[in-house]
Amino acid sequence: MTSIGVSKLEKSYGGRTLFEDVSLQLNPGCRYGLVGANGSGKSTFLRILAGDEPASDGTIAIAKGTRLGVLRQDRFLAEDKDVAALAMEGDDEVTSLTAERDRLHDAGDMLGASELDERLRLLGTSTLRARAGSILQGLGIPVAQHDRPLRELSGGMKLRVLLAQVLVGRPAVLLLDEPTNHLDILSIRWLERFLQGFDGCCVVISHDQRFLDNVATHVLDVDFETIWLYKGNYSTFERDKAAIIERKEAENARIEEIIAEKKAFIERFRAKATKARQAQSRMKQLEKIEVEEIKPTSRREPRIRFTPERPSGRDVLKAEHVTKSYGDKRVLTDVSLTIRRGERIGVIGANGLGKSTLVRILAGRLERDRGDLSWGHEVRVGYFPQDHKELFPEPRQKVLDYLWGFCRLEGTSYVRGELGRALFSGDDVDKTIDTLSGGEAARLLFARLSVEKPNVLLLDEPTNHLDMEAIRALAKAVKDFEGTTIFVSHNRWFVSELATRIVEIREDGVVDFSGDVRRIPRQVRRRSPRRLGGARQKEGRDAGGRGGVRRQDRPRLGGGEEEAQPPQGPQGQERQAPGLDRRPGAAPLRDQAELLRGGLLRKDLRRPGGQAPRRRERPRREDRGLDGRVGVGRDRARRDQGGARRGVGTARRASDAVQRPGRQGHGSVHLHDDEAVSQRPPDGCATARAIAQTACASLTVVDGNRRPSPPFTEHGFGVLARGGRCRRGGVRGRPGR
Repeated sequence: MTSIGVSKLEKSYGGRTLFEDVSLQLNPGCRYGLVGANGSGKSTFLRILAGDEPASDGTIAIAKGTRLGVLRQDRFLAEDKDVAALAMEGDDEVTSLTAERDRLHDAGDMLGASELDERLRLLGTSTLRARAGSILQGLGIPVAQHDRPLRELSGGMKLRVLLAQVLVGRPAVLLLDEPTNHLDILSIRWLERFLQGFDGCCVVISHDQRFLDNVATHVLDVDFETIWLYKGNYSTFERDKAAIIERKEAENARIEEIIAEKKAFIERFRAKATKARQAQSRMKQLEKIEVEEIKPTSRREPRIRFTPERPSGRDVLKAEHVTKSYGDKRVLTDVSLTIRRGERIGVIGANGLGKSTLVRILAGRLERDRGDLSWGHEVRVGYFPQDHKELFPEPRQKVLDYLWGFCRLEGTSYVRGELGRALFSGDDVDKTIDTLSGGEAARLLFARLSVEKPNVLLLDEPTNHLDMEAIRALAKAVKDFEGTTIFVSHNRWFVSELATRIVEIREDGVVDFSGDVRRIPRQVRRRSPRRLGGARQKEGRDAGGRGGVRRQDRPRLGGGEEEAQPPQGPQGQERQAPGLDRRPGAAPLRDQAELLRGGLLRKDLRRPGGQAPRRRERPRREDRGLDGRVGVGRDRARRDQGGARRGVGTARRASDAVQRPGRQGHGSVHLHDDEAVSQRPPDGCATARAIAQTACASLTVVDGNRRPSPPFTEHGFGVLARGGRCRRGGVRGRPGR
């Protein structure tokens, strides 16, 4: 297995430093998620690892002969070759040996050709076609398209062929730059399972949080002009990074306080003869104190907001039997939808089934073949296309002039302010549109939607090309939006965070799903669905107290977040929680479970007819005394505590006379009210005697251990530890509230 060593790596462009002093060891069997803001240097670091770009300083150590699988965003394939043939070219060794064998065969060197045939047999040439077909199909390319030329596929499908070519090559190291771009949910889940079973070293750039949570074992964070290594998935990385930054800021604040104190002492006493030596000593101490500089972060979050100029009517859209075909291929068949104000509808489904087509028809950018489509009263639509060029008719136009064209009545300061919210500041507003990156173009379109003030948003793949900070800012803006949102996305975190309703487009029609977005049809989660068991226990509230268990499938979006299944017994039956009585006449299960968790469940409450003590309502703060009792003043509380403790001690000693059961661990013995009457406390006030009597009535001996029952804790005392003994004059523990 091959590892990658990085030592003192540095990369700069002119006066701008992307990262420096980077030393890492990337080990086989580990999957590293490379994250950071757009433009921070993630793709640059990946190109340096692949050998496509030199570093400014430092070294990269990779064993000679290591097979690298690199997915580049700017690589193009031959348009005339078949899809399967292009995928098989990913195995460079087999491809080169095959070409050499054919050359020797044509030259008449049969001996050399036969030797190469043996080597190809050992490399598994016979299974190469099947392996390539399996990977193509897993990435969502149908078998019928494997023998077709690449030019017949869409742009997203061509990128899938490129990814398949990388995976077919059986590399020892995988370097993937945004592999989830243009993949639908099913293909993303397949890629997750493929990478989880990959035993080499993998470095992957992605802005899909759910994908990184499911795949990454480590996270490489490009920030603060260096690259930091964190162990765990993306969610763990976020917590650890926040904790580290907080500790550093607190340490710097503490050092600044120390410096300020020493400076104040020096200023005050350096002119005083008796303190001059001390002042000189503190001056030397100040020279040795160093405050660690925290470099500015490269992460910036845009301030996106969508504010409708006026609300729409209650009924926003009504579509009936909308149908659309491209030649002989029908993509939409009899789509009927009714959308109300305030809904956030997520449109999902496999690629090529018409999601973007539906959004473009709703936006008026594409004509439908048949069907009725009517918008409601005062509806104003804002559209965000998947292909940003659709809304940029003049590529040489400046960013400032483009946005100003949608708010002619506003001044320069307003337009610059809106661009500043989209992270365009200074000279950035003078950039031409054709020089913008994908993330910058997306932020410019969000700024356009902000100034247009629509009350209906149509968003087609809005998270493409956005970093984590921009995706979260967009999710927050859509949540705060008071209008209606219809969006297409394959980002599972984004969909589950926003959607109040799901529209799934399938080959056989459209499925409209309202309610909890976790209960999405099973086909969306994976290609080979597996039934999820989510048992929900329903506790009986009738006199008989019968409980029942009802099975209900609750599939989640993406398949990686399955519901926790109940523990199973020997025959696959649900294992019941120990210590709970489900027989008729028993106490309600919820009360039993609460008492069992606190160690307060007595066996008499689990017998038929037993009644669980009711939970007392907590009094208001102003009604309680110092010791938590209601209506007890300061002086009375202090006076009564001593007597109450003595009374409880006497009651506990009275329990020592109780005969234990013959065999430890079976049965229980209780002190009843009539037995407690004779055990009066020798002294103390009436309140103490009443508490002691109640304590005697509540003592329980279970499995050879004495413990208080629930009424005991209700009179102001805490729970005794298991097996604890009562001390003279008090109990172990502290008064409860």
